Amino acid sequence: MHVVIAPDCFTGTLTAQQAAEAMAQGWASSAPHDLLTLRPLSDGGPGFLDVLAGARPEAQTLAVTVTDPLGREVPAALLVVDDGGRRTAYLESAQAAGLHLLAADERNPALTSTWGVGRLLEAALAEGVSRIVVGLGGSATNDAGAGLLAALGAGAAHDLARGGLALSEISDTALPGLVEARERFRDVELVLATDVESPLLGLQGASAVFSPQKGASPEVAQALEGALGRFVEVVRRTVPEQTDLLTGTARRLDKTPGAGAAGGLGYALLLLGGTRVSGVGEVLEAVGLRELLRAADLVVTGEGSFDWQSLQGKVVAGVAGLALETATPSVVIAGQALVGRREAMTLGLSGSYAVAETPAQVEAAMTDPVGTLAARTARVAATWSPRA
Repeated sequence: MHVVIAPDCFTGTLTAQQAAEAMAQGWASSAPHDLLTLRPLSDGGPGFLDVLAGARPEAQTLAVTVTDPLGREVPAALLVVDDGGRRTAYLESAQAAGLHLLAADERNPALTSTWGVGRLLEAALAEGVSRIVVGLGGSATNDAGAGLLAALGAGAAHDLARGGLALSEISDTALPGLVEARERFRDVELVLATDVESPLLGLQGASAVFSPQKGASPEVAQALEGALGRFVEVVRRTVPEQTDLLTGTARRLDKTPGAGAAGGLGYALLLLGGTRVSGVGEVLEAVGLRELLRAADLVVTGEGSFDWQSLQGKVVAGVAGLALETATPSVVIAGQALVGRREAMTLGLSGSYAVAETPAQVEAAMTDPVGTLAARTARVAATWSPRA
């Protein structure tokens, strides 16, 4: 059998590359006669650049220094690819705004800023690229991208780069350079690669849904909602909204799907003229997974938690969708499986398997993520791969 192993990262324990290698180790121990092809994947969050760099060896990696969500300098990178004379820069917002950059007691989305992501965009512009793809996900921020805009000259850092909560205090004239910042991207195709379709505000927005995952209490989440609402009001006073030609109504960027991605970072990128694409779709195309699956007998994907979010544009859903197109059986091996068999089958998956099913197994998996994932994969291989 030719088996393609194409997992996402197992958040908090294994990168996508480490997960793929552990799964390959386990599969090979049970089915050494099988041909294994490893294709680690990402949906735009942490690991986005590593996955693309592994699939595009001709790409140039440029080291840069940016700031983390609390303003401390951290290393980051741009991945620059020449596609037929057109230069594209890939950025990973989590390298500057990621939750993993902060200790547990530092996580407070009321105070964290996306200033460092703005510096990443500055570095990309300095390379003279005509297309910039920003992977969004795994952020520690909830500032609607205000810090990013400040780094690009849209307004003062004191107003915009002190975290989401400070936006409640900004004046109507806090964005004097916003028009000029937008002009800098006039000749650049700006792409948001994200799996999140949430708007910026409301019950499904950045503050309500995602800020609690970053350390916000219910009271802070509510305060952040109001602060981001104030920021949108100032933006609308500064830059007139365009009219939707079909409906004749104003086009509200804060209500656009993806505006709430990465704590509202999507909103700022849309404001700069960006367009949203599926993060996993961008990666699947870049790594050529469709072509691989056409020649494969089985694809094995995976992630830390196979849950309801997995059904909505994550790596597992993307891989299962391509597998359906190419008539390739697909299975998922996850740290925990919180989705029932019926829901898994709606994606087209032929099977779903969990590394851990009890609290004791979860604890063991966290202690030895490589060993437990390899062991579970070995058992799956014994089921799926016929003996030579």
